[in-house]
Amino acid sequence: MSSSVRPPNDGLASNAAAIIGGVLKLVGVRFSMAIMEFADARAAFSQVLLLGVIAILAATFALFSISGMIVVLAWEALGWRIFLILFFAYLLLTMSLLWMIRNIVTSGKLGLPLTLAELKKDRAALFAEQGDPDCRV
Repeated sequence: MSSSVRPPNDGLASNAAAIIGGVLKLVGVRFSMAIMEFADARAAFSQVLLLGVIAILAATFALFSISGMIVVLAWEALGWRIFLILFFAYLLLTMSLLWMIRNIVTSGKLGLPLTLAELKKDRAALFAEQGDPDCRV
């Protein structure tokens, strides 16, 4: 008999230990995968945040400059209405920027899509064997 072939252990304790060991290995692999993916998401989030702050600062200076110039040039023709026009222009700009940010967030770039997909596969595999009708993948 070779050393790689072992007689089967039919004991309850050995089967339970094998199952627990397999589950712990699966959890460990999924946890390490989530940590690696979270590091990537954290780096992307930091980059978006830093670029956003710099963009806001630059846009503020640009808006102050152009607003001052527009008010000075258009005051005699429009009077106080120039402020209302600028308000709506800035409101439109703000709404479009918020829409772009929402698209980035909903696209899943800041989430953990690979880890979540693997966890869904694991759940489907585990509950499919038991025939659980409540399992929704």
